[in-house]
Amino acid sequence: MAKLHETYERGMELTTADGNALMPISHTLQNAHINIVLDDKGNFKRASVLEKTQIVLPATESSAGRSSGEAPHPLADKLQYVAGDYQAYGGKKKAYFDGYISLLEDWCNSEYSHPKAIAVLRYTEKRTVIQDLVASGICQVNEAGKLRSDWTTEDGEIPGLFRVLPKEQGKTEQGNALVCWTVESEGDANSQTWRDESLQRSWIEYNARSAGKPDLCYISGDQLPRASNHPAKLRHTGDKAKLVSANDTAGFTFRGRFNHAEQAAGVSLEATQKAHNALRWLISRQGYRNGDQVMVAWAISGKQIPELLAPTHEFDLTDFGVVDAQDDSDNDPVIDLTKDLGQRFAQSLSRYMAGYRAKLDPIESVVVMALDSATPGRMAVTYYRDFMAEEYLGKIETWHREFAWPQRVPREMPGNGRSKRTVITWPISAPSPWAILNAAYGDVIKSNETLKKSLYERLLPSITEGRQIPVDIVNLAVRRASNRNSSERWEWERNLGVACALYRGFHARHPKQPFRREYNMALDTEYHSRDYLYGRLLAVGERIEEMAMLVASEPARSTQASRLMQRFADRPASTWLTIEKALVPYQQRLKSKRPALESAYKSILDSICCAFDSPKEFNSDKRLSGEYLLGFHCQRKWLQDYKLSGGQWVAKATAEITTEEGMEQ
Repeated sequence: MAKLHETYERGMELTTADGNALMPISHTLQNAHINIVLDDKGNFKRASVLEKTQIVLPATESSAGRSSGEAPHPLADKLQYVAGDYQAYGGKKKAYFDGYISLLEDWCNSEYSHPKAIAVLRYTEKRTVIQDLVASGICQVNEAGKLRSDWTTEDGEIPGLFRVLPKEQGKTEQGNALVCWTVESEGDANSQTWRDESLQRSWIEYNARSAGKPDLCYISGDQLPRASNHPAKLRHTGDKAKLVSANDTAGFTFRGRFNHAEQAAGVSLEATQKAHNALRWLISRQGYRNGDQVMVAWAISGKQIPELLAPTHEFDLTDFGVVDAQDDSDNDPVIDLTKDLGQRFAQSLSRYMAGYRAKLDPIESVVVMALDSATPGRMAVTYYRDFMAEEYLGKIETWHREFAWPQRVPREMPGNGRSKRTVITWPISAPSPWAILNAAYGDVIKSNETLKKSLYERLLPSITEGRQIPVDIVNLAVRRASNRNSSERWEWERNLGVACALYRGFHARHPKQPFRREYNMALDTEYHSRDYLYGRLLAVGERIEEMAMLVASEPARSTQASRLMQRFADRPASTWLTIEKALVPYQQRLKSKRPALESAYKSILDSICCAFDSPKEFNSDKRLSGEYLLGFHCQRKWLQDYKLSGGQWVAKATAEITTEEGMEQ
């Protein structure tokens, strides 16, 4: 709360380019449905229905956090509050007009009154709000002159108010429509009350005067009026869950240690509103939402920091992507990224983070917070860490460096004329948490909100604190990437990149030093691990069959290597013999049509087989670890990015990537 309070004070000094400014205290955010236009004398002029319009409206301490019962807002509110004739028109909800008009009168009769508030008071006192809205065609009544709660196609086109109001048990209660006011007067360019800063200041000053007795505020340390009702609507305008609440006097929430809630802690009205407004502002600007779960990271100073859960390819780094074979671009030549790939990426990432380090004070505070609600009325902080800026940047940089691997990323590119085409790139990037969960659990994660929330909570410490990533998530991702037959090609390629990133990052942070290793992101021909070499063999076998089908102009289909990938991971030696026998006719086809290419592939296979430490190791059917995926991915990418020219393997240019290997031999 103290950090959020400080954020509010610092945030009020900022000017945001998107116009998303901090909400003033003593105000709340609501969805408005009807706008009534008055003149400065309080006479009705016209009305209109608003669609998806959020407004900042004046609120009392109780009305800002209301969930049920009577708690009127002082100006804009629902029809059951502002319409004195609501019951006369058969309103089904309890009418609270007396409480509303009493509060508005007190404000208008005080020294802090405002001309627009007075105009609204003069109009609402006439008790003709529903009458005027019916005459304007906004509210709908039946033959008996009572407000309707349903509308069928037989009644004609659905009225605007019925389209914007949510239904309750299949019925539309027009009394739920929130009314906001526009007061037009000569020379006033800002007639909308919810945008009038002078009216906002008028209410803030009045509300401060009418607050309770001063008490010690645990947030600011000052003697200020204590808050008894804390704000809601943190995640959205319909959010009723509260972060601070002590109204359960019968359920032993605090009893046993304290006689009443005020003995536990005291937060002033000003401090709680500033803290909650700051949190609401942060969530709307930079929060990551996962259902009811929200995660947000921010610098107290309001300065920009790297996004917490974004994949690296969304950062403004040098593009390390190599365009896939689906791209038909013939513009600039591609850089050869198969050499020194990890070092180039690390240098670019370091320069990117250095830009933030130059803007942030090394010891200024950066907060990471996660919120969730177990019930509709209660919200909890499920994760909280307060970092120094240097520490936060270091942890984020470490995550993106250790879990970096080429990831499949589709991008929209300009095409011929107005049409666009999708280009598949492979930038070096740490995957996003959402991509990790998809790679590990597939479609199951999309329908299981509880599992999704739990997994985000488990992944967050790995990103922000440098903890080891859960091994069960790594193993699940490896198994799904090995089961190639269960997904589409694009999905499998995405899962393969994520699985390789997780396996690489897991071993970079392995708790046992002998197993700790930093894997290269490019093909490492000097690394002779059994699992890595078997992965390379599988990639070459797949490429041979693909090129043989291409030179014979056969339609694309799955290869023997891809169909047997899961079995290959379980029993590599025996499965490789099966794949090797199946490759013979494809090798013969290549030999007759592209002999140089067939010889080059055979040479690669021979060099990989000779790299095994012993025949016993090669002939072992011991299950492969996830390391084989790294060898497979690196060798597969190398074969896609290189071509045979004059008997030598040379890197392709961008224009040649769409030309399948071997066609130009």
